[in-house]
Amino acid sequence: MSTEPTYVATSTELLRVAESIAEHWREVGALGHLLARNLDTGEELGFDAETPVPLASVVKVPLALVVLDEIAHGRLDAARPVTIEPARRSVGPTGVSAFRHPATLAVGDLLHQTLSVSDNASGDALFDLVGVTTVDDRLREWGCSGIRVRHRLQRMYDCAAGVAGDDFHLALELAIRDDTTRQHSIDTLDPAHGNVASAAALVELLHRIWLDRLAHPSATAELRRLMGLQVFTHRLSADLRTDTVKVSGKTGSFLHLRHEIGVVESESGDRVAIAALTRSHRRAIVAHDIDLAIGAAARAAFESLRR
Repeated sequence: MSTEPTYVATSTELLRVAESIAEHWREVGALGHLLARNLDTGEELGFDAETPVPLASVVKVPLALVVLDEIAHGRLDAARPVTIEPARRSVGPTGVSAFRHPATLAVGDLLHQTLSVSDNASGDALFDLVGVTTVDDRLREWGCSGIRVRHRLQRMYDCAAGVAGDDFHLALELAIRDDTTRQHSIDTLDPAHGNVASAAALVELLHRIWLDRLAHPSATAELRRLMGLQVFTHRLSADLRTDTVKVSGKTGSFLHLRHEIGVVESESGDRVAIAALTRSHRRAIVAHDIDLAIGAAARAAFESLRR
């Protein structure tokens, strides 16, 4: 496998920025895929942006878009109550996934939990309402050919447990090893079987969401609002948090995967969509330096692409 990235840049200056980010990511031990695009000028920079990568919780963005489109067309009621039982809920550290007792939430609140705190139980409740196949089919209908949705969120944990039991460190070691051999023992980390997308496909999705160019306009408007409520600020937002800059994003984390996609907007009107997808080479569950490298990349890309 080549170690030299395939760069994307609309100018020599932007190419230098992309090269600097790629070098920084290599230094912290991350294999990365990046694309950043100014939504108004079309200028962009990145590297290895066409490689399909397992999405982890980033898949919750297209899921939410399909659910919101169903609501907008009257096929699903945002006020419909859904009860999630602890014995059948999906695994995860946040939201209903961490609840110890039955919880009843409206569909609209499941969307809020799914995007704001990345709640797997709420996300899978939404998958159960509309169907995994429906989400994937709708993306095909909308022309989002670079994104594939094939399974519920719980399947990530089931597949990891199937080969590593309760040993999360072993699962992490297998994921890193399999990235090199391309023989995936954890099925959902195999691009041929998991929920996957490229950085380029995800930026194009964000571009169309922000410009109301797919789904119902009320669906894209609500998705933008909900992505603006994400509580996690350790990646894209890490170097960009000011009173004059807004980041609307969605993280994705699983084993060696550390992702975030989002749109950075300034009071002056600049809008830059970013997809930063990383796979760590290190056998470490906590890697703040990679999170911070994603934040540094977001800042460098935004400052370079703003008008």
